[in-house]
This record gives sequence, C-alpha cells and structure tokens, in this order.
Amino acid sequence: MSAFVEVADSGSFSAAAERLHLTQPAISKRIAALEARLHRSLFDRVGRRITLTEAGIALLPYARRVLHEIEDARRAVSRLSAEIRGRLSIGTSHHIGLHRLPPVLKRYTQQFPDVDLDIHFMDSEDACDAVLAGKLELGIVTLPLSPLPNLEQHRIWPDPLAVVVAPEHELAQRHPISLPLLADYPAVLPDRDTYTHRIVTAALQRHGVAPRVRLATNYLETLKMLAAIGLGWSVLPQSMLDDSICAIEVEGFRLQRELGVVWHQRRTQSAPARALIEELIASATAAVA
Repeated sequence: MSAFVEVADSGSFSAAAERLHLTQPAISKRIAALEARLHRSLFDRVGRRITLTEAGIALLPYARRVLHEIEDARRAVSRLSAEIRGRLSIGTSHHIGLHRLPPVLKRYTQQFPDVDLDIHFMDSEDACDAVLAGKLELGIVTLPLSPLPNLEQHRIWPDPLAVVVAPEHELAQRHPISLPLLADYPAVLPDRDTYTHRIVTAALQRHGVAPRVRLATNYLETLKMLAAIGLGWSVLPQSMLDDSICAIEVEGFRLQRELGVVWHQRRTQSAPARALIEELIASATAAVA
C-alpha cells in the first residue's frame, strides 16, 4: 500500500522507489500485485507520464488512512516498551540542520543508539505539510506565522534577524538608516513562499514600504553569498553574521523568527519522537540558563 501512495504522490515509479529505499522493479511488482488483487488498474501509463485511474483515485484516501492507522499502531506499541528504539522520520531546513541541530542530535544519538533517524532536508513549509500528511512524524522548522489546523508547535529557539549588506555597500557606512532609504536599494530575499519572506514583507508593509527584490532563493547560505558580493541587501539570522557581511541598523525595523518543533495533534507520538522533543526542550532551557 505504501508503494501505491508514494507513486500516486510523486507521479513516478523511480521517485517512489527512492523514497522507500527500494528498486524500481520492486515498486512495479508491488503495484502489479495490488492491481491483481483488486482486479483493477490503478495507474494509466502514457509514455513517462503516470496518472491515477478512476479506481486509483477512489482507493487513495483509503490507502492513506490504512497507512496512518498502521503507523499510529506502531507508535502506540513502541511507547509500551521501556526501550526507545525504532525509526523516527523528521524534516528540517538546511539552516536549522547546519546551525542548530548538530549538538542536539549528537546527544540524542548517544543516548538512544537504537533509534534510526530518517532526516529529510526541505523548506520549513514543506516539512509542515509533510507532518500534516503523515509522511513525517516531526518537523524542526521555522514556525508558521499563524497556527495551522491539526499542527501542534513548540518554540525552541528565538532567531533574531539582521539586515545585512556587503562591507563596501553604500549603506554599510550609514547608521542608522530609514526604511524608505533601504527600500530604494535592491534586495535579495528568501522566496515569497517561505515563512521568512512573509515575516520580512509583513514588517515592511506595516511601514508602507515594499522591497525591490532583485533575486529570491530559499537557501540562506546562498543569500549570504549574494549579499556579500554586493547584489543587494538581505535579511539573515544574526547567527550567520561574520566578516563577509555587515549588519546595518534600520530605524524601527526589528525582526525575529521562531524556530521550533511541530507534530500532528491527532496522531500518536512514538517514544523516539517524544524523547527528541524532550531533548530539544532541554537544549533550549540550557541555552537560556
């Protein structure tokens, strides 16, 4: 059933095989066996394009429900054991994975060596969607600006943001500057679909200012490079500041993201997931102390 759902979601046998860590022939064999049991074709195969048949469309919601019930049962059983073991699937952004998670995961894996971590690097928005869809158990992400239905969230790290430019940029020598002056210069910002972009643009809109976005990308390390070579001003976490970029003070412009962990409100948490949440909360408490 998992092979069917993955092919339906990805529209590709090869992508489903990669996701499930199987070979493409193994995926094809599972789909063929399911179609034989149901006496119905589930996919139309026209060239390289794969789409659901009417039978496939009808089966998909039931298949998702079955997989969710099986996963919930696995998690419920795992909680009965005093030992913390098994597979834990999490999604996180590249920035959090590079700058926040390493010490947490080091302690976690040392304490719980029998947990197999399945880590997926993706945009925070995609990680939240994957948790809601039941594809991931936890997301360690930039938290949504507004609560999402059925998504529980817990703040772990405050993440202050800074307006940055190249050291030789005109604005680097002018402190503080006004928002209208900042908006006169081109910017390189996170993609408009990201929570970080929404935080920045919402703050600018409150002051009646719109940025001149020259280029947008989801990767903060790329934005840092673009700002450092003078393509425009950007907004980055203060934790990324170094000699390659210069933080500038902008009057009345204070920004902060909230980083934390999210999970599905209505699904059973596994023992490994609860242990990781506790480790994350402990790390935040230790940082404050």
